[in-house]
Amino acid sequence: MIAFTDAITILMIEDDDGHARLIGKNIRRAGLTNEIVHLRSGNETLDFLFGSAGSRRYDQLKPWLILLDLNLPDMAGTDILRRVKSSETTRRAPVIVLTTTDDKIEVERCYDLGCNIYMTKPLLYQKFAGAIRQLGGFLAAIQIPGPG
Repeated sequence: MIAFTDAITILMIEDDDGHARLIGKNIRRAGLTNEIVHLRSGNETLDFLFGSAGSRRYDQLKPWLILLDLNLPDMAGTDILRRVKSSETTRRAPVIVLTTTDDKIEVERCYDLGCNIYMTKPLLYQKFAGAIRQLGGFLAAIQIPGPG
């Protein structure tokens, strides 16, 4: 088993538990052993990343890679992406958008907002594993800055 680096946590933002299990399984099949934190909504994600009473905050965690679904029950994933990329503490976090939307305008919008990779579900295992490995190699070669 490999890990990008022990310092990286994978933050999976996915409201569908079936999709989340499949994504997690594919991450493990790709040989990654990193911790995976699963969040199910936009509000839960924003609380987790930017804090609220009783939440785990980014500055209490290792750096991470974000896997982001765009179709969440309470807000658009692009709103989360915009917030992540506009915050000084989170803007360097790599983001892979994993969603059912393959609209060219939406894809372009996500790249304009700062996503690193855009993939549509259902995920083809080989393509997903390749993208994860590619990002893993990139992340292993650089030091991802921590909070602050």
